[in-house]
Amino acid sequence: MSQDVSFVADAMKQAVPYVKTTGIEFEEVSAGRVVASLPDTPTLHNHIGGPHAAMMFGLGESASGAVVMAAFAAHLGKATPLAVRADIAYKKIAMGPMRAEAVLGRSADEVLAELESGTRPEFPVTITITNAEGVTTGEMTVVWTLKPAR
Repeated sequence: MSQDVSFVADAMKQAVPYVKTTGIEFEEVSAGRVVASLPDTPTLHNHIGGPHAAMMFGLGESASGAVVMAAFAAHLGKATPLAVRADIAYKKIAMGPMRAEAVLGRSADEVLAELESGTRPEFPVTITITNAEGVTTGEMTVVWTLKPAR
């Protein structure tokens, strides 16, 4: 039986004010994959009329955080997820609403086993950012860790 992670979309809006401020929505949430979207809002545009690079990065990082929250929801009392590093490649000029698909790069069980063994695990989340036509405008990887609770 899969874990109910329906709370993640609302939790992200409560825990991360940036998500609410920018209007990011979570369209699909599971323990291994999240799809988030950013509306086409003029106040978030760059000098050519599309979403600013920071908005694309923020959308991707927020989607990655949501998949981490979903994957490790039952264990958040034992460890705090933290982003370690991130890399983004801007592939095409982005215009209009954006969509980010974030996928957990290692199994949650494998990461948790590493945590339980006393090692602070690191694991990637890969993100593909697309426009309304489905064209890839950015690719990202965010590496996360689980910091053991004290």
